Amino acid sequence: MADARSPVILRSTLGFLADLDAHNEKAWFEANKARHQAAHANMVAFADALLDRMRAHDMLSTPSGAKSLMRIHTDQRFHKGRPPYAPRFGGRLVRVKPALRGGYFFRIQPGERSHVTCGFMGPEPDDLRRIRQDIGYDHDTWRRILRGKALRAHFGDLFGEELATVPRGFPKDHPAADLLRKKQFLLRRAFSDAEVLAPGFLDEVVKTFRAVRPWFDHMTEVLTTDANGA
Repeated sequence: MADARSPVILRSTLGFLADLDAHNEKAWFEANKARHQAAHANMVAFADALLDRMRAHDMLSTPSGAKSLMRIHTDQRFHKGRPPYAPRFGGRLVRVKPALRGGYFFRIQPGERSHVTCGFMGPEPDDLRRIRQDIGYDHDTWRRILRGKALRAHFGDLFGEELATVPRGFPKDHPAADLLRKKQFLLRRAFSDAEVLAPGFLDEVVKTFRAVRPWFDHMTEVLTTDANGA
């Protein structure tokens, strides 16, 4: 039997999540606590290995794989109708801020719902203003970066919440209107269950995260340079 501390995602981990999805109730979860503990240990080992690999080329403030993972219990304080558990393992790797910008997210969920996501989920108003100013002045650079060979090999187009129209201060026919409307700036790559279980999944996640660095480097420059260019 495979060790739960392996950095490879185990079939038993996906199996636990699939069963939790079908039996999302406290009594079932308590009766299967040992399965949850084994699956959680497997995900901690995977996240620890991912952190080690990512630290070879990026500066991350996330202290450990365990700290990267989100709770499997859902917050029912304001949503009493929600199931008590989220049938997924999700986590994030935080770059050292304020020096470096952007974030890495991963989600392991059976039924072809696993993915990694990179980007900016909710930019603060000042950051969003500076991002839009940069798009308005230098959208050619944005297009070039987002069409980069490595990035396009791993991701689709930017997605996320957006305005219905171009924000105030920009012409409605601006050539980068599609980018200016965005309130979130996210890139995602989906993985099948077979890909998640493959021996090379960790390598693939690292390559995917590394592919986004040219965009993160540009965003870091935009968001850490003051009005005088310093």
